[in-house]
Amino acid sequence: MKKVIAIKTNLITPAAPPEVGASLQRLRLERGLTLEDLSRTAGVSKSMLSQIEREKANPTIAVAWRLANALGIGMAELLTAGTPKLDLIRVLEPHETPTLPGEHSGYVLRILGPMELAGRFEWYELSLAPGGALVSNPHDPGTSEHLTVLAGSIEVEVDGSKKKMKLGGTARYEADRPHAIRNLGKTEAKALMVVTHR
Repeated sequence: MKKVIAIKTNLITPAAPPEVGASLQRLRLERGLTLEDLSRTAGVSKSMLSQIEREKANPTIAVAWRLANALGIGMAELLTAGTPKLDLIRVLEPHETPTLPGEHSGYVLRILGPMELAGRFEWYELSLAPGGALVSNPHDPGTSEHLTVLAGSIEVEVDGSKKKMKLGGTARYEADRPHAIRNLGKTEAKALMVVTHR
């Protein structure tokens, strides 16, 4: 009688190639580069870059090397799929701050607060040209504004009541009524405006 010998084989599943699309996109955006910018610097076609970022294609070693050089990093950093370490301090450059221009009314409103807090807690830098005004309809019930004068002199009006403010002064008022902020001076006025919602 013949013996049947069972042979166990350990099948090794080959590792999947790293998906570098997310890393490439993150590194490109951190440097403020468009696909076209990176394409020109690395000598890789824009369509190929787009495919890599969308995980539709993996770069060859030669392409990865060119991309890493163009981004000023080592290939290992590009090919590592790990989650990037978050910065403890996130700095927004001046050009990244959203701005609401009201040139026709003589004001510029820079949105300093993050968008995810909008509707709960907001803060702005308000610049008013001489004679400029920010006139607002009533906001949602329970909304308050806190205005601190940083430069010049400002008049605040709420529902027909007016108060003149000097440098360093702070006005707190209900913003669920018609209200306006005016620069009655001859030079630019600036203020920090904090809006709170109930």
